[in-house]
Parts: sequence; C-alpha cells; structure tokens
Amino acid sequence: MNNYKAPGVYVEEVLSLPPSVAPVATAIPIFVGYTAKQPPGNEPTQIDGFLEFTQIFGLGKDVAVTEIHLTDTRQFSRAVLAYTHHLQASLRLFYANGGGRCFVKSLGAPAADDDLQGISDDDVTTALLDELATYDAPTIVVFPDHAGSTAYDDILQHCAATGDRVAILDTKNDDLLGADLRDQTGTDGLSYGAAYTPWLRVALPKSLRAHHFDGAQIFVGADAGAVDFRTGIDDVDGSLVDAAVDTADSTDRTEAEAQLRNTSAIYANVLRGLDTTPADLPPSGAVAGVYASVDASRGVWKAPANVSLNGVLAPTNRFTKDDLAGLNAPTGGKAINAIRTFSGKGTLVFGARTLDANNGEYKYISVRRLMNMIEESCAKAAEQFVFEPNDANTWVRVQGMIENFLELIWRDGGLQGATTREAFRVRIGLNLSMSTQDIKDGLMVVNVSVAPVRPAEFIVLRFTQHLITA
Repeated sequence: MNNYKAPGVYVEEVLSLPPSVAPVATAIPIFVGYTAKQPPGNEPTQIDGFLEFTQIFGLGKDVAVTEIHLTDTRQFSRAVLAYTHHLQASLRLFYANGGGRCFVKSLGAPAADDDLQGISDDDVTTALLDELATYDAPTIVVFPDHAGSTAYDDILQHCAATGDRVAILDTKNDDLLGADLRDQTGTDGLSYGAAYTPWLRVALPKSLRAHHFDGAQIFVGADAGAVDFRTGIDDVDGSLVDAAVDTADSTDRTEAEAQLRNTSAIYANVLRGLDTTPADLPPSGAVAGVYASVDASRGVWKAPANVSLNGVLAPTNRFTKDDLAGLNAPTGGKAINAIRTFSGKGTLVFGARTLDANNGEYKYISVRRLMNMIEESCAKAAEQFVFEPNDANTWVRVQGMIENFLELIWRDGGLQGATTREAFRVRIGLNLSMSTQDIKDGLMVVNVSVAPVRPAEFIVLRFTQHLITA
C-alpha cells in the first residue's frame, strides 16, 4: 500500500498487459569452417549477407583447377576442377535459398591449398563446441567442411546438451547411402540432427586469381598435349602473368591481376568459363537456407521438404526405389533425407526426418525444432518469475502466459486439434504439478503438453468401384 503523507495529486501507472512469451528465432545457423581471414579475437561473428562475409573473412581460393581445355581458336571449352573447401560456397547457397542472419566461426586458413580432406576430426575439439555453446542465438549448426566425419557424434551430443539447436549433416560425396555416417554416429542426440544426400552440382561464381592456377594444365585443341598454365598464356604477355602470380604485396598483385584481366583475352575467357563450370558441394548450406525460408513463410512447424533448391544444377546422383526405402527406413533406424530431381520441378529436398527415425515422437525434424522453440521461449519468459512468491497468484500468471503463447501457435497451424483443449494443456499448482515438498524446496513446476503437427509423409488414395444397381 502506498503511504501518502502530503496532500496533493499523485499519478500512478498501472500495467494492464499480462506477462507474455516472446518466440525465439528459429533459423539462425552457425557455419564452422575454413576462411581466408579471421576477425580480431576470432569469435563467432554475425553476418547478414555474403558481401559482409567477404568484408570480414575475405575471399579465399575455393576450387582447385587441374585441367583447362581450349579450342583451336583459344576459346574456353571445359575444365576439371573441384572445391577444396566448402564454407565460402555453402554460404552462397545459403543466401540463394532464402537464408538471412547467421554466424560464422572461422578455423583459419587451410593448412594447404590443395587439401581436399576438409576439417580434420582434431579441429572439432571440445573447446570449440564449448565455445559454440556459449552463444545463445544460433539454432542450427553447419559444418560444410566436415562431411561425413566421425566428429558428427560429438556435434549431435553438443546439440542435445544445449537443447536449443539442431545439426544439418552431410554424407561424404562417395557415400551416397550414408553407410559411413551411420557407422560413425552413436545413439545419443540423434533427434537433434538431420542428414542429407547426395551432394549438389552447382555452377557458382568462383574467387579465382592468377596465383591460384599454379599446377593447372592447359590443353589447346583436341589433340594437343598439356602445358603449364603460365606457358599456355605466355604468348600473350608472360610478364603480366608473372607479376600477377609472384607479386607479394597484395595491392600490387591486385593491380597486376586487373591489368592481366584487361589485356589477356585468353585469361579473361578462362575466368568466364570457370565461373560456369560445375563442381560438387555438400548440401548442408542450401538446406540451411531452406530451413530459414520455410520458417519465414510458413513457420518452424512446417517440414522443410518438397521445396526446390536455387542455384543448383542437379544432385550428383539419382536413387532407385530400394535406395529410397533404405534411406527412409534403414535397419539401424538412422534415416537420411534424399535430395531428388523431378521432371518439371527441378531439384527438391524430399525428406524431413531426423537421424532418430525409430523415435515416434521425434522422427521429424520439424517436430524437433518446434519443440526446441516452445521450450526455449517458455523458459526465457519464465525467468521473470524467479524469486516471485510461489503461490496461486503467480501460478495463474504463469499458466495464462504459456497458454496464450501456445494458442497463438495453434491458430497459426503449429499444433493439431479442433480446439485448444485438444492442442495443448498447461497445468500448474499444488497437487497438479507440485507437491507440498516441492514448494518447500522452492520448486515451481509447470507441466506443458502439446500436440505438434506432423508432416503427411505418405499420402494414400483409396479407390473402390461403386456398382449401381436398379
């Protein structure tokens, strides 16, 4: 009660709105991998677009060129190349498929430019995962340079321990059906990860400069033998090539590169050709973009499947019916989601299962992510009641806050049921969720039950013949 002592007019503001639950963000990936540069302190850094990534982390060599084939008239014909490291290109696919805000954790520059092995298991250390756990915002972890690694087991356990994120996993490029991935993951945290296969064939812009071509061979004409890159362009202006390749100072190198690009028609032609030459990438970056796009347009409860991929020419492999059955319902229970091409539709993500395919409650990644969002949102909102009186007044406020939040999700289509009673239930109170001893121990227990929507993965149309008799 206010203790008024002096006569006068007093103004009081009365809060009319009850406490509410604010939904947490659901599609903020953290990408871990090699970059050309590291920011000061090398902490996970938030970016909002690919341009911002290049400003902070630079543009590194992302492909290794081994062969360049020119026609008799010195026009680009084809090339043989492969991505050496995948983080940079995976971010391009992430933004091409609807991605937005994300974090990047750099592991530094790769030990060798021609290292095609990706991140070693030694790089995915307990210290790294502990550092990622201190960042609350990310809800998805992506390791595009670490496809099919034995460290996936540690990554899944990291997601389960934090309880607020899932992992998007890649099979190896030569492990179409995910046998290695299944063998190298245990049984813990499987519902916190979803794996995808096969890799994607893409023709993305590439960050190549003259000094990246050392070791490449050029073939001129159908019957010509191979010559070194510098030798092949030397007849135009070898001194420019040497300057662009050998100049140590980055500013001079950039100027030499620009002069070479403007002067050498062969070199400019090769760069244009390489930009349209396809190469293979793990799908996790594109899939993370799909998660973000679906969350924004439909909601986290919508399965991120039956969605076309942008910036993708085709998956690297096709599946037979038996292959698909083995991916969806394998003997060991670890499901892997297929990416498939359909006539007239393009390349689609055509699966939405977690690795825990035998778990009736968390078989689908959309259910896992919806529950993550509900749990974290309610937990954050309940923090305001710490040290509040553990009595009926507080219980009513907490119950109303959570019920209002769940009703909004139900109205948006995230929970099933014709009524709110069928969609969710919140119980709090003495002999409902707490005992007398709980209250004495300072525990306020809230029991929340929800009925999440699940995807219609199998649609069965039953037809019968109806015979009309007189």
